[in-house]
Amino acid sequence: MIIFDLACTRGHRFEGWFASGEVFERQQAAEQVRCPVCDDAEVSRLPSAHVAVSKGGQVSAPAPAPATPPPAAPGPDVTAGLPAEVVARLREIVRGTENVGPRFPEEARRIHYNEAPARAIRGQASPEEASSLREEGIDFAPLPPFLTEDRH
Repeated sequence: MIIFDLACTRGHRFEGWFASGEVFERQQAAEQVRCPVCDDAEVSRLPSAHVAVSKGGQVSAPAPAPATPPPAAPGPDVTAGLPAEVVARLREIVRGTENVGPRFPEEARRIHYNEAPARAIRGQASPEEASSLREEGIDFAPLPPFLTEDRH
């Protein structure tokens, strides 16, 4: 088992455990290695400071890692400082909803007035449409962009 220090393009750092470097490269090429915070598939290896100790007790310095630019800092709304597990669970919940797109106000009303089957939906609404839904007593909540960006 080999452990790599990884980072996504948004600057989230994390570890990945792989059977070998070849397995990591194969999974990375297939976009199977993803950031646990923002689900970004553009992941790169970072220089590692792991030190190997030989049987004789001497410490051998690791080979110098190639210079790579530091990852970009995350944007202000990336995950609102939430733990990776919470973000992953929230994304799982959002993925389990039906995206009705710009038909959101219409579909929310149909569900609210029992004209359509009750189900979890998401979509877009203008500020005016959102205000109208609130006035009608229809419960909904805006989702932050890091939960609604299409990553697949």
